[in-house]
Amino acid sequence: MVTLSRSVGLDYHQESIQVCVLDEHGKKLANRSVENQSEAVIKTVLDTVGPDDDVVNVTVKVSIESCSGAAHLADELICRTGWSITLAHPGIVNRMKQNPDKSDKTDAFVLADLVRLGYLPKVWLAPEEIRQLRGLVRFRATKVKEQTRVKLRLRGLLRELRLRPPEGVNSWTRAWLLWLKGLDLDDVRAFLRDEYLDELDRLQKKIREVENRLALRVKGDVVVRKLMSLDGIGPITAITMRAEIACFDRFNNGKQLARYAGVTPRNASSGQRQADAGLVKSGNPGLRLVLIQAAQRLMNFNPEWNAFAGRLKNNGKPHNVVVAAVANRWLRRLYHEMQPDQLVAVM
Repeated sequence: MVTLSRSVGLDYHQESIQVCVLDEHGKKLANRSVENQSEAVIKTVLDTVGPDDDVVNVTVKVSIESCSGAAHLADELICRTGWSITLAHPGIVNRMKQNPDKSDKTDAFVLADLVRLGYLPKVWLAPEEIRQLRGLVRFRATKVKEQTRVKLRLRGLLRELRLRPPEGVNSWTRAWLLWLKGLDLDDVRAFLRDEYLDELDRLQKKIREVENRLALRVKGDVVVRKLMSLDGIGPITAITMRAEIACFDRFNNGKQLARYAGVTPRNASSGQRQADAGLVKSGNPGLRLVLIQAAQRLMNFNPEWNAFAGRLKNNGKPHNVVVAAVANRWLRRLYHEMQPDQLVAVM
């Protein structure tokens, strides 16, 4: 009786999947294109085992490049087979290829070989509930951006006509909107104003609807409850952090988490010159946005972080660098406060 090992690389496409199967020695047993169905992938892998009665156990390790649809396929394969499924970082995998030529067969082979050798650059496979939460959070972010664009068009219209609101009336308040609606404009500009205001009203209703769905989905969530108990953290910031970070303990340390969030400086040192070159570009943009906003609030309302920011400003650091430094330092400290053993008291 023997135990067989199979390393599988899946080059994912919308209509098909290239399946490469290697044995424990790296021998290619199959490399073919199949229909984009989990049954077809399973059959291709099991066909390499054969009907040998002496085989009592087959260990299968599967790698899929992270892309749209890959996580859903991974979930299906795990539910149906219990195989070890790993999402691979596509950018790093591409840099690890030794052959400049690209084809589905070579891509699938590289994935299978990397998972066989244990060198695969992994991407965390988020659970389905986290992926759903991310979908809502990112949908809301797109609607907020659309709302911002409409507001800018309205402001541009007022600048074009050199119109200013009455003194003491702040922008986007009820009084400001009433003043805007009551302006005597020409036909074209009145039409544009009304269209922009209708679009703004529609977007605001949609944003509120999404926020209500988000609140229901995280009701009773321990992580969100803990985050909202902290200074400077409101519901949207907490929910966004929950969606994008999910589990704080999936990172090895606070520095790794801060780099994932995109709030760490990029090193640009050479020889004797030691320098930074702005924030890392590979961070999560949605997460970075809410963290920078949270850092601004902490600097304004929390005495400890206000003092920390003051020391940096006294050393000549510009405001944007100070805000990023606060976000970086705060998130690295938060990493330790959000470990599972620290959340027990919140339950």
